Amino acid sequence: MSRLLAMTILTGVAFLDTARIVADESEPRFEVWFVPEVHEQPFTGRVTLFFSRTAKQPRLGPDWFHPEPFLSYDVKDWQPEEPLTLSPDREGVLTFPRDFSAVDLTGYHVQAVARFNPLDRRIGTGSGNASSNVERVRSDGSAVPLMINRRIDNRPFMETPWTKLLTVRSQLLSEFHGRDVFLRAAVVLPTSYQDHPQRRYPTIFNIPGFSGTHERARRSSPIVEHNDQGVEFLRVTLDPSAPLGHHVFADSANNGPYGQALVDEFLPAFDEQFRSIAQPDARFLTGHSSGGWSSLWLQMTYPLHFGGVWSTAPDSVDFRDFQRIHLYQPGENMYVNADGARRPLARHGERTALWYDDFAWMEHVLGTGGQLHSFEAVFSPRGADGTPRLLWDRETGVIDTDVAKTWEPYDIRLQLERNWDTLGPQLTGKIHVFMGSEDTFLLEGATRLLKESLESLGSDAVVEIYPGKDHRTLMTSDLRDRIRREMTATFLKHFPNWPNIPD
Repeated sequence: MSRLLAMTILTGVAFLDTARIVADESEPRFEVWFVPEVHEQPFTGRVTLFFSRTAKQPRLGPDWFHPEPFLSYDVKDWQPEEPLTLSPDREGVLTFPRDFSAVDLTGYHVQAVARFNPLDRRIGTGSGNASSNVERVRSDGSAVPLMINRRIDNRPFMETPWTKLLTVRSQLLSEFHGRDVFLRAAVVLPTSYQDHPQRRYPTIFNIPGFSGTHERARRSSPIVEHNDQGVEFLRVTLDPSAPLGHHVFADSANNGPYGQALVDEFLPAFDEQFRSIAQPDARFLTGHSSGGWSSLWLQMTYPLHFGGVWSTAPDSVDFRDFQRIHLYQPGENMYVNADGARRPLARHGERTALWYDDFAWMEHVLGTGGQLHSFEAVFSPRGADGTPRLLWDRETGVIDTDVAKTWEPYDIRLQLERNWDTLGPQLTGKIHVFMGSEDTFLLEGATRLLKESLESLGSDAVVEIYPGKDHRTLMTSDLRDRIRREMTATFLKHFPNWPNIPD
């Protein structure tokens, strides 16, 4: 009888003697193995055990604001069907929360995930990864068997008559990474697109925030535009995901030239395959959160390729206020302020919803691809070990000021000031930024600094802080309608005779 079959039949009751756990052990134990059907070769990478009291699939966690416990362990040359015994007290195991001694796993269910595909930033839903069965944590001291035998595969993007998938192989990114890299987007067609085969349309490029992709833009019906002039738009939702997180369409030492690839490779392919007006004054950018930062970055970096940006709740646009942290100031710490008080990372009203040290540690245990490390992947240089240089020490929160200095080229406020003589005329009438005064992730301070800077430069940029609004409630129907009206008006200023556009 094979070991795999024996373990399946006995369900952990009669493990091999080398893997037996006596009943008086104080820590819960988990015996993990994977089958060759999900991964034939030895595996080097991270294995994570997710715990939950209520979730049917614990691997879908953690919830940022209500994270349940999990632990991770890095394996090297782990063989198929080879037993791996994990527990919170095993050397090399990382746990969340960090102090696991106070965690009582009684009543929890557990599920194991092997991160076989490091190119997908997601863990429990990452294509090519694999998960185990879901088991209840045992209270009798015996090991919980977790057979990783369920391969995780993405569902293919299903096109509709109104939503099309555009996939463009990037030669620039493929050469940078030494493998095929593709840019993807969902294209929503205008209502009249099929009835007027000669008509060309302006385009709105939308960039989702962290964890968002083009897949959420799929529609079974067209978007009905509401403007008196009858202007319709092609709407393109770009996929900003990369192995190390959200690449924000910025060229970087770690992610590669995503901005250049978008402008030089994706835009020409899009204009060729769809009936867009292939002129800068007919291209508009928008996005929320990390997508808000991305859209503003693209407009600033490629001012002559786009006709305007409407950025909402962007990530920190001035690194003197990186969620209330002055990154350039010597002695700053990501975890505590000058008085030694813990730094919040998110809030709900006046209540702290996330602490910086807890969230950073959560990401550290999960591995690459999280929101905070995503910033380092874009803004930091590549270290000697081939990974992004860390801005701060994950144990202490101490900021590396040398690394912070290297972030200056991505400081939007700073770059606008340094290059205003050139950028100012090119950005006239193009910058619109909206932020809530009580942003959930403490981003309003940086936007205020950007507003002050642009005003001192004599810019006509529109930067508005909405009283009482947070990261989510900022996006009201009134603001959405206003953005569409302003895009329409800007387009018609340059193309007053639309839909009569000469080829």
